[in-house]
Amino acid sequence: MKYTTKILPLLLSVAMLTACESDNGATAVTDEASLPAESSITTTTAESIEAEPEMIIPEGHAYAEFTKGMPQGWECADGWTNGSMFNVTWRKSNVTFNDGNMQLIIDNDKTPTGGIPYSGGEFRSKDFYGYGRYEVCMKPIKNDGTVSSFFTYTGPSDNNPWDEIDIEFLGKDTTIVQFNYFTDSRGGHEYIHQLGFDAAEDFHTYAFEWHEDKIVWFVDGVEVYSATDNIPVTESKIMMNAWCGKGVDGWLNAFDDTTVPLTAEYQWVRFTPFE
Repeated sequence: MKYTTKILPLLLSVAMLTACESDNGATAVTDEASLPAESSITTTTAESIEAEPEMIIPEGHAYAEFTKGMPQGWECADGWTNGSMFNVTWRKSNVTFNDGNMQLIIDNDKTPTGGIPYSGGEFRSKDFYGYGRYEVCMKPIKNDGTVSSFFTYTGPSDNNPWDEIDIEFLGKDTTIVQFNYFTDSRGGHEYIHQLGFDAAEDFHTYAFEWHEDKIVWFVDGVEVYSATDNIPVTESKIMMNAWCGKGVDGWLNAFDDTTVPLTAEYQWVRFTPFE
């Protein structure tokens, strides 16, 4: 089942997204059809973006595209680590904007702490969202030991149960994509989908619809998988990150750091609630 927005395209066709800081404020928008193929923006980091005027999107919706940098209503993780299998410290400087896209970068950490040698990039919404359609246009990293992702998440840090819905690209084989979800910390729902193309070679659109009784995943607008068992219920943040693993070689392969920095690219992100 393909969900079609009735209201948002009319509102989004007015103007292109303008750049703004990651301070509190509404997210700026543009129509997907008007997304530019190129941009004259110069390379910059999330730390150096200056605020410009933005458009207001409908309440309950979310949109971000990166022709002019960081949109309001979004933020970067900075200065901490997830620990466990994540062998990176999140750095705001690992989120950059260049050629109309956002880059999430894995690199050697310039100031490593706690024995963690690498840095990674993570970008997320400030607000929480529930049932609806979540979409991203992205190109993942192709490299052993890495993950490039698009997902929803909330957990104990938000005073919530751990609920999560995932689209994950394993850099060891970017001709596949892994879908997964967690409900109140219970996972074990991994599914591998054969794409029929190499996702690292070009931008494609990936999406999932989060319903009360099911999750449906899409690739380039085509439904490819669904799940109906123990579906998450807690409103969550929209998140993207790029990281390398440790202690999970059986899943990701050992991390190959010979070609760092490594970059996952994102053109735009959108959430449309169900009516």
